[in-house]
Amino acid sequence: MTVPPNTLTVRPLTGPEELELFSGFSYALDHEFPVDMAEGRRLPQWMWVAMQGDRLVARLSWWRRDQDDRPLLLDVLDVVDAADVDRVAVAEHLVRTAAATVLDEGSPWPEYLRFLPAGWREDPDQRAMVRDLMTALENTGAHLLTERLRFTWRDGSLEPRPRGRLRFREIEDTADILDLMTRALEGTLDTHDNVDLREKSAREVAEANFADEFAAYSTPRAWWRVATSAEGEPVGFVIPARNAYHPIIAYIAVLPEHRGHGYIDDLLAEGGRVLREAGVDHINSATDLGNQPMARAFQRAGYDVESGVITMVWDHAYGPEAGGAQAGGAQARPD
Repeated sequence: MTVPPNTLTVRPLTGPEELELFSGFSYALDHEFPVDMAEGRRLPQWMWVAMQGDRLVARLSWWRRDQDDRPLLLDVLDVVDAADVDRVAVAEHLVRTAAATVLDEGSPWPEYLRFLPAGWREDPDQRAMVRDLMTALENTGAHLLTERLRFTWRDGSLEPRPRGRLRFREIEDTADILDLMTRALEGTLDTHDNVDLREKSAREVAEANFADEFAAYSTPRAWWRVATSAEGEPVGFVIPARNAYHPIIAYIAVLPEHRGHGYIDDLLAEGGRVLREAGVDHINSATDLGNQPMARAFQRAGYDVESGVITMVWDHAYGPEAGGAQAGGAQARPD
């Protein structure tokens, strides 16, 4: 007999003491939970479980950055794989019940992320799980935005160096990097940026991206590099940094008029060199599945595919009656 979702006890955690209960599933982010809770990126009232007596049937969690006062992402959603559980129905019930308490009516839904093993499509169980969770979220009004690939360089891998074709300098000031970010948006293959460009100017998108993410990095801006020609003309830029979890290549771009010459390899090599000289033993980054030029550049530079990431969004604000929400400007969890 299938467990009726409305017979489950659906509730938030009472506090950090229930983290062991919450950790009853296996997922890529599990190791981050204790630190996230201690540092306030995950709040007990944003971490929910669905219980059948003492049995953990499902869980979800929202996540925020240090500067946020509301959830930014829904990045944990798990339902037990069992014959007596309708995974779609339970996931939908859990999301709707938790959202009714956590989200304000009329506010944007946090973007949904699902981190997946590399090559997950070859695993029937993974494919079935992704299908069911996506169906549950589609029932609340969500739709697929994009899939991303997460890459990792590890100590001992290839260490490419810039080939000497370009000069590198530090950024002059915030206006300098904003001008370059604005120019780089022409012809971008990034799905989030293209969605935002439907309603905003390139300058507005660049300013929002900078304020939402890059302005908050605590690592030195002296790490950021602008590539120029021998004559001093900007060719592109790379932003090496460290977020709350990893050293990363946060942003990398070749300006439109200089694309097609392989300069992305020089920029990626310079960003990696800066981070390695700072003593890191790994570097993370990510790109959309459809951005094959960037993916190939990571692979040439010795980065391996670490995982995939499914991203879903809602096109309307949260409302219990509509069941769904819409995040206007979609944001990506730092990789």
